[in-house]
Order: sequence, then C-alpha cells, then structure tokens
Amino acid sequence: MKAIVPKLIEEYASAHTTSHSALLEELEEYTLSNCAHPQMLIGRLEGALLRMLVCISDARRILEVGLFTGYSALTMAEMLPHNGELISCEMNTESAQIAQSFFDRSPYGHKISVRLGSALDTIKTLDPKTPFDLVFIDADKENYSAYYEATLPLLNTGGLMLADNTLWSGNVLKPQAQSDRALVAFNDRVQHDDRVENVLLTVRDGLTLIRKK
Repeated sequence: MKAIVPKLIEEYASAHTTSHSALLEELEEYTLSNCAHPQMLIGRLEGALLRMLVCISDARRILEVGLFTGYSALTMAEMLPHNGELISCEMNTESAQIAQSFFDRSPYGHKISVRLGSALDTIKTLDPKTPFDLVFIDADKENYSAYYEATLPLLNTGGLMLADNTLWSGNVLKPQAQSDRALVAFNDRVQHDDRVENVLLTVRDGLTLIRKK
C-alpha cells in the first residue's frame, strides 16, 4: 500500500492517539514479521478510530467482511458490551487460525465468531430479523459493491457501515487495474445512493463512513 498521508504526519497522529492493548501490539508485531501482505493490517491509528466509532455508536452486533489476522476484529470486540457479538468472514484458513490463537488469549475473544468461506455465502445465511449495528468491509476490493448491497439490508436503520481502502493508494484518481475500477464504482454507488449518507475520510488509505437512513 503506497502511503497517501506523509509518513511524519502519520507518525505524529499515531503518537497522539490512545495506545492499543499489549495483546494487540503483539498481534501487530507478529503480523508484520510473519505474514504475507502485512500492509493489510489496519494498524494503531485506524484501529483507534474503529474503537471510537464502536463506542459512540453504542454497537451491540458487528459484521466484519475480511478478518485477516484479527486485529480489527479484536480492536472492535474490546469495545462491545460483554454480551456483544462480532461475526467475521474470512476465506484464508491460515489467517483465521492466527486470528483465533489471539482471540483465545483475550478476555474479549468470546465475542468473536469466525465464519470461514465466501463472505457472500455467509451473508446469505444471516437472519435479517437480527440486524447489525455496524458493518466493516475490508476484503477483496472487486466485490466491495456486492458486499455493500448484501449487507445494507442487514444493517439497522441509523447503523454504520465502514469501508476501508476507499482511496486505494490514490489509484481511484487514475484507475487502471480491476481493483482500482471496482473501488471507483463502489465509491460512486455509495455517493449516489439515497438510502445512506456518507463521508470519505483521508485516514491512511481512505475510510468511508456510511450511515443507513
């Protein structure tokens, strides 16, 4: 991921953000040292923003599309009430195993349920009568529009959807690859959808906040 925020500004912002837990720090270090594509980790700054959004939205149920090694899931689970629930969809078995090993060591891990397999298939099995308060999308970019359409009906009125990487290293300005074009299409779809209101933040690689009306 090419940085679109100057490195020194990113470091300054992180230094002036509430620190994460020791277990999350360990998970971050493990991912950076041992996993392919460690840039997929959301990191401390965006993690703190997710924590804040979970807290101020008073979320009780969260759906995550794209687990990776579990940093975002564990970050959000820490702010859920004791009986809160986070369902996370993941295709990669190895990543899910790494995530679960950290969840098992956390007092918040019991709130997280990992569903292996296609996220779109998993979403089809979820009961719309038990909607979610928050949805976090951070998976394959080509399917962002499909994830959006599949999860929006499962989101409570007034609920919050978050979509990561929506600036895609700035490639949305001059899209060439399929992933670039997919994110441009997603951003345009959200912008012109009268079911929601939205703001695209220039945090790290772009984070779009979407509120269902």
